[in-house]
Amino acid sequence: METLIVMGASVGGVAALSTIFAALPAGFPAAILAVMHVGARKSVLPDILDKVSALPVRFAATGEAVRAGCILLAPPDRHMLVAIAAGQATVELTRGPREHYTRPAIDPLFRSAAAVFGPKVAGVILSGYLDDGTAGLRAIKACGGKALVQEPREAQAPSMPQSALAHVDVDWRLPVAGIAPVLLALAGTGRVAFA
Repeated sequence: METLIVMGASVGGVAALSTIFAALPAGFPAAILAVMHVGARKSVLPDILDKVSALPVRFAATGEAVRAGCILLAPPDRHMLVAIAAGQATVELTRGPREHYTRPAIDPLFRSAAAVFGPKVAGVILSGYLDDGTAGLRAIKACGGKALVQEPREAQAPSMPQSALAHVDVDWRLPVAGIAPVLLALAGTGRVAFA
């Protein structure tokens, strides 16, 4: 696996994630880890997203390997981090302090992904309120990774994309329908041009 894709969403994120996941083929040659702010202790998010995705979508479990062709979601009330165990990138779930009033939060995933994958990580900020994901996206860029942000004008909640655009030198600012083609190219299945 060459590339790790990390994604963060909040209000309006189900529609955005559904659009992106529906456009990715089975056998997508990169791992995808995603955080969506959820308030409920139980969530049907994996069921909703799995119905539109050719890739399997499920909640992550502590200690499992980060592997291509699978979409892992942060479960409710757990931060999802990327760690190294026995030379392998793995998922770690924690009940660390809330960040941006939420757990799971986007920034912990993005920071840990940047530390482990460096230039082989791409971060995606989607619809949501406030500014979760901005600091993590900045960490990804500082480690040589790529930054993609949903066009705020089309986001149901534009604050998270606006914050990222205001504070990070992003590589792509795209309508949500334009994100999957860039991810395919970053994963080695095509060419990508800088916006």
